[in-house]
Amino acid sequence: MKTIIITGASNGMGYEATKLFASKGWQVYAGARRVEKIPTGKTITALKLDVTRHESNQEFISTILKSTDHIDVLINNAGYGEYGPAEEIPMENVRKQFETNFFGAVELSQLVLPTMRTQKSGRIINISSIGGDLYMPLGSFYHATKAAMQQWSDALDTEVKAFGIRSIVIQPGGTASSWGAIAMENAEKNLKQNSPYQPLVASIRGALSGESLGTGATSLQLAELFYKAATDEKPKHRYFHSMSDRAIVHIARAHPKLFLRVLTLILNRMGKQK
Repeated sequence: MKTIIITGASNGMGYEATKLFASKGWQVYAGARRVEKIPTGKTITALKLDVTRHESNQEFISTILKSTDHIDVLINNAGYGEYGPAEEIPMENVRKQFETNFFGAVELSQLVLPTMRTQKSGRIINISSIGGDLYMPLGSFYHATKAAMQQWSDALDTEVKAFGIRSIVIQPGGTASSWGAIAMENAEKNLKQNSPYQPLVASIRGALSGESLGTGATSLQLAELFYKAATDEKPKHRYFHSMSDRAIVHIARAHPKLFLRVLTLILNRMGKQK
């Protein structure tokens, strides 16, 4: 039986991935702060995990290694969007964003790599976003964490290939989930009283919450992408859900001026609609 560790398993992509891998016969060790919301199943072991806490990360992996000496895949999926004006987001929240989206993944990877090196195989799958290459207002620190994850993951891959291990990035685009609504709730909480950025938050709100999110990939579709990345005989450097996600990342990377021009047009249109 193959074993997999999935973080952020209490909702969205992580929740669906936990169910999918279990249905395929994998032993799933699923971690989240809200253990009661993790799916249940014969081959699912639900464990409490707060990726922002060093002690929690250590206890999580230590508990897993007490019941298995083999880890095939780690999926670093835990994350959220600490949206708001870069000028006004408290530094405490900035640090929490990096601890959740980046440093937690780094520490968990460090904790499983000795086991993967010993067994001479393993796959670390890091869930980034198309937002690791492109950007929009209010998401400065979220985008920074995803860009950091991608650069770190790529460098890690060059270091661990010699041991039969791969470090892979998945870049989802828009998702049919509550992610955008939560990000905008955070943006409004991070606004200072009488903030000059209130009109900007109001104009962005429609793009990240409500019905517009229904056009994105479902959590199940992204879970299936996770499974593909975990089982491909020759894993790719990057995984995207759709050609449009791949295309917008290419434009942002290869044609930054064009991307900025398009983004500016979209923001101007949103402002007029508001």
